[in-house]
Amino acid sequence: MPSAPANSARQPALVFIFITLFLDILGIGLIVPILPKLVEQFTGGSIASASHIYGLLAALAGLMQFIFAPMLGSLSDRFGRRPVILLSLFGSGLDYLLLAFAPNLAWFFVGRIIAGITSANFSAATAYIADISPPEKRAANFGIIGAAFGLGFI
Repeated sequence: MPSAPANSARQPALVFIFITLFLDILGIGLIVPILPKLVEQFTGGSIASASHIYGLLAALAGLMQFIFAPMLGSLSDRFGRRPVILLSLFGSGLDYLLLAFAPNLAWFFVGRIIAGITSANFSAATAYIADISPPEKRAANFGIIGAAFGLGFI
């Protein structure tokens, strides 16, 4: 009987993780095919320029993630997984708003920098699941990540 409250307390956490990862992957799945066309509009229809700028945007976001992921991991260890996950969701949302309403290409770069700096959903969610899962449920709970990815990319 004592394990029932622990399991019921973990259920909302798993739902939170699933929804968070689903939204994160859905956003990525939507922006990847749209961003090149948005960039092309700002380059006057030049596919060569748009390709170059799109490559810079992708590289810049990746570089920011490479630099800031260890810091966000430390913050996650110190302050908890949930605040870092929420920060990451906020950063993604801000990035998408900047991309949607950008008056020029500079705002695209600002948005992608913010996205790269705050990109910690996957790692923080994985750590969160590891934290709350008993060993016998860990594999099943990690399956939630796969389900969120699969549904998010549909």
